[in-house]
Amino acid sequence: MTAFRSLLLVMLVVLAGYTAVVIANHGWGLLPVFFGDIASVTWPGQFNLDFLFMLTLSATWVAWRHRFSASGLVLGALALFGGAMFLTIYLLVVTTRTRGDVRKLLLGD
Repeated sequence: MTAFRSLLLVMLVVLAGYTAVVIANHGWGLLPVFFGDIASVTWPGQFNLDFLFMLTLSATWVAWRHRFSASGLVLGALALFGGAMFLTIYLLVVTTRTRGDVRKLLLGD
């Protein structure tokens, strides 16, 4: 579990730094670029569509793990819009709360 948590921390730090540079250079205009690439039916669009589906699966799992409660739906929305930035933090918190029990990590309480 230590290796997994270390991976999550590395991913979080790298992604946060990369995101800060992109925002500094290009602003906050992600959605028009993201959906514009999908609409163009090119390889960047294919990648974005694939990524959108992965985000949807992540959001569904997080909401399901919390039994689609109100907090589960909010966390699911954060997973959908927050991507790996949200999921790395979420998994760091959950792996700590479950004390590394993978069954509880995956299935919830």
